[in-house]
Amino acid sequence: MGCIVAVAALAQYGHSGKSADNTPGRFDYYLLALSWAPEFCATHAGNTSSSECDPKRHFGFVVHGMWPQNNDGSYPMNCAPAQPVAQATVQHMLYIIPARGLIQHEWAEHGTCSGLPTQEYFANIEKAFNAVQVPPEYRALAQAISTSPSEIEQKFAAANRAPVGAFRVTCSRSELVELEVCLTKDLHYRECGSGVRECRARQMTIPPVP
Repeated sequence: MGCIVAVAALAQYGHSGKSADNTPGRFDYYLLALSWAPEFCATHAGNTSSSECDPKRHFGFVVHGMWPQNNDGSYPMNCAPAQPVAQATVQHMLYIIPARGLIQHEWAEHGTCSGLPTQEYFANIEKAFNAVQVPPEYRALAQAISTSPSEIEQKFAAANRAPVGAFRVTCSRSELVELEVCLTKDLHYRECGSGVRECRARQMTIPPVP
């Protein structure tokens, strides 16, 4: 993949907003949520539902999901009956989303709102993830670093030649939880709409990759 270490996450963090028209394909943009695995694993010791916390894998940023969003802060969910994702697709996606349950959850709750066939929706997740360039200082951290949310957003924007408003950082207390990336329906960077969360801490810590 581009420069992100690996991908997967349990759906431990929900996104804020309000309900919307649940007609498949009727939304304004995508929100690609990239969790920071070391923070998740530090607060979910013993998690065995995915390989995200396998100490041999050394995950950094991992995919939480790619969610249809609207400019007014609303978002659709569970837009159509969801057939189980085919095992061939699940097997392929495990290299970037190593949690079978998360793959099924993301399709049922969010993918059905995309208006796309299952395989195309997951192909878009893969393409979007692989396209994100991680600034060198955030790759495979050997020790914790302290920085500000705005600095992270600015460095990601510069590395990806994107608007600063395309990136939003979320935190728990003062530790990095997620980087959220706003994309057009054809996966180009764009400014995030209202309702996308952002860390309010002046300084935050990024835990190291084990």
